[in-house]
Amino acid sequence: MGSIDATRAELALLVLYLNKAEARDKICRAIQYGSKFISNGEPGTAQNVDKSTSLARKVFRLFKFVNDLHALLTPLPKSTPLPLVLLGKSKNALLSTFLALDQIVWAGRTGIYKNKERVDLISRISLYCWLSSSVCTTLIEISELGRLTVSIRKLEKALNQATYNEGNLNEQYISKLKQSNNRLLNLVKSSMDVVVAIGLLQLAPKKVTPRVTGAFGFVSSLISCYQLLPPPSKAKAQ
Repeated sequence: MGSIDATRAELALLVLYLNKAEARDKICRAIQYGSKFISNGEPGTAQNVDKSTSLARKVFRLFKFVNDLHALLTPLPKSTPLPLVLLGKSKNALLSTFLALDQIVWAGRTGIYKNKERVDLISRISLYCWLSSSVCTTLIEISELGRLTVSIRKLEKALNQATYNEGNLNEQYISKLKQSNNRLLNLVKSSMDVVVAIGLLQLAPKKVTPRVTGAFGFVSSLISCYQLLPPPSKAKAQ
C-alpha cells in the first residue's frame, strides 16, 4: 500500500502541475525551441513542429495581457526604489503590449486577419516589446540581487553578534537566501530570453543562429517548467 500511496501522491503532483495553463504553455515552449535547435532553420519535420507549436502556444496566451495590465496598475511597496518602480512598470507595459499584439499575430497566422504585411510588421513590433521587457527584467533581477546581498551580509553580521533571538534571525537568513536563489534563476532565464528575442528578430544572424536561439529557448523553458512545480505538500493535500 505504501508504494501505491507514493504513486498516487506523485500523480496528484503531476495533475496539479498539468492543470496549470502556464505549465502547459512552457512545456510546449520547450518542444518549440527544442525543435528549432534540431532543425537549425532547415525545412523538415522539426521545423514543422516548431511552427505548429508556436502557433498553438498563442492560443494558451489569449487575453493573458490582462495579467500584466493589472500588474501595471497595481502600486508597488513604498520601500521600492524609484528606478526599480520605473523598470517594473516598463516591463509590465511592454509585456502586456507584446501579448496583446501577439493576439493579432495569431489571427493573421490562422487566416482570420488577411493583411500579411501588416501581420509581419506587428509580429516584429511585438518581439521588440518582448526583447525590451526581458532587458527590463534582467536589470530588475540584477538590482534585486544587489539589495538581497546587502541584506544577507547584514544578517550574517547580526547572527555572528547575536546573543538572543537567533531563531528569528536564522529564519530571516534562510528566507533571504531562498529569495536570492530565485532571483538568480530569474536572472539566468531573462538573460537567455534576451538572446532568444535577438535570434527571433535576426539582429545578429551570424552569432545568434536558429540553433543558438533554440538552445537558449529550450533551457529557458526548462527553467520556467521547474519554477512552476508545485510544492509537494499541495499535492498531498489534493
